[in-house]
Amino acid sequence: MSALLLRRIHKWIGLILGLQLIIWTVSGAMMALIDMEEVAGGVRAPGVSPPPVPAGAAGWAEARRRLGASPVTGIAVRALLDRQVIEMTTPQGVRLFDAATGQPVRIDGALAASIARDAYAGTGRISRVAALDELSLAVREHELPIWRVDFADERNSSFYVSAETGRLLERRNDSWRLWDFFWMLHNMDYANRTSFNHPLIVALAFGIVWLAVTGLWLLFRTAWAPDLRALGRLRPGSAARESSPR
Repeated sequence: MSALLLRRIHKWIGLILGLQLIIWTVSGAMMALIDMEEVAGGVRAPGVSPPPVPAGAAGWAEARRRLGASPVTGIAVRALLDRQVIEMTTPQGVRLFDAATGQPVRIDGALAASIARDAYAGTGRISRVAALDELSLAVREHELPIWRVDFADERNSSFYVSAETGRLLERRNDSWRLWDFFWMLHNMDYANRTSFNHPLIVALAFGIVWLAVTGLWLLFRTAWAPDLRALGRLRPGSAARESSPR
């Protein structure tokens, strides 16, 4: 391959990679400028601690009876709004029971809305409650079933509640959506926005290495060639060799 052809290829590939470097710079700067507290969902509501489970409550015995012979691989007692619940993990999934009575607790749309409302510190009202049919980008690292609770506020807040455990999974708003867009540009994962090891960014890394190597070769081959020849003529004895008869 001639130096002229390689220089042309180097120029156009350098232009393409240079555009991506500009995108990296701009997207990184934007992610740094956006308020991270807003990206995380803003101020959290203080919440109210539920009363302790009464002594001698039949919750555990009743919950175990309802599970029958199903093995239990994990147990936790935790707060859920104004009461304590027993969270039991089984091979079939997570089951919730009222810690005082042992009655099953089902996370329906109304309860999911109450959980989101309890964690919400704004003044907007709930505009929509819907069960997700598939995972969206906002909850890409979680598993279904999930309830989405939207609030009518200036930030277009959306809270996501697990329909299995009743835990608040994510708090999303316009600041997060803008940050997530620049995050997509930065890691070049345009589908899932999670990986730094996908083929596109690996190919770009090899492209940058190729650009550096060919750039150095062209630098010595073309740009510095006259200077190197001039230095060679300045070496002792070079003038005598050039003037000697052949």
